[in-house]
Amino acid sequence: MLKHLMVLAWLVMAGVPGYAQPLTKVTFGTDWLAEAEHGGFYEALAMGLYKQRGLDVTIKMGGPQTNGNAAIATGQVDFMLSSGSFAALSMVEQSIPVIAVAAFFQKDPQVMITHPGMGLDTMAQLKGHPIMISAGARSGLWLFLKAKFGYTDDQIRPYNFSMAPFLLDKNLVMEGFLSSEPFQIEKQAGFKPVVNLLADNGFDNYSDVILTQTKTVQNRPEIVRAFVEASAEGWYHYMYGDPAPGNALIRAANKDMTQEIIDNGIKVMREHGIVDSGDSLTLGIGAMSEARWAHFLDTMTQAGVYPKGLDARRAYTLEFVNKGVGMALRPK
Repeated sequence: MLKHLMVLAWLVMAGVPGYAQPLTKVTFGTDWLAEAEHGGFYEALAMGLYKQRGLDVTIKMGGPQTNGNAAIATGQVDFMLSSGSFAALSMVEQSIPVIAVAAFFQKDPQVMITHPGMGLDTMAQLKGHPIMISAGARSGLWLFLKAKFGYTDDQIRPYNFSMAPFLLDKNLVMEGFLSSEPFQIEKQAGFKPVVNLLADNGFDNYSDVILTQTKTVQNRPEIVRAFVEASAEGWYHYMYGDPAPGNALIRAANKDMTQEIIDNGIKVMREHGIVDSGDSLTLGIGAMSEARWAHFLDTMTQAGVYPKGLDARRAYTLEFVNKGVGMALRPK
């Protein structure tokens, strides 16, 4: 009898089908309301990819009042989605033990938008023209634009996420998001605006960056690895397979999200290589590199965002990425 019980216990621990092991509960906070830009994570959840790696993931949807930095720093969530590299570097500057473990967007989706036929077709041509900029962009993105293209603060006009001033004034330039404002302008105003992706103009900020507490990496690396790898597979399925499972969860979480908006989001992410381009083509979705982190920090230090001497290597770890997980799912 004792021998039988020992064999049974071993079978349970070994994960033999029919003997379910308890799942580890994980909370993942996003940076905004559910949208196509979160599609890979919802896809992984819908397809059971997290459960296959032993995780019971709850996605905590963000919104206008979300303070992601505080949520991850205080342990309200296990993983947090950050819209860029800024958060991880700022954590280092403030000596907060939070670290980036993956970057699911190789390109930042932020854009500058202008009216067609106004001679404002390139980033250099925007110098001296009024630009609608959000309050949050003034301490990061705007400093890059000043350093790179010579923009000045007297160009700034407040952007409170209303497109009305832009639509009324053809001389205005507007900050935006690749999948959002350009699509809305076409739908509401009936014209196709000129769109410049900042990532194609020297802004090498990572986006859809996954943050976690440093102690999680140190004490529970298997949880981090499981979350990152399942998410990577989710993004491959979402971008190259059938995104319907993830989309159903997105629409259920965000009642204002229509399928038309989601379809546009997927379309522009594919067209511009937002998720899969650069390093991810050879290292896998979620890839990061030491050289790129160092270059971005150097660029933003020169722009006055960070003090000299900050060590970019404290902001991230490559332990869980660059291993090609899921690449076999990409069409040949």
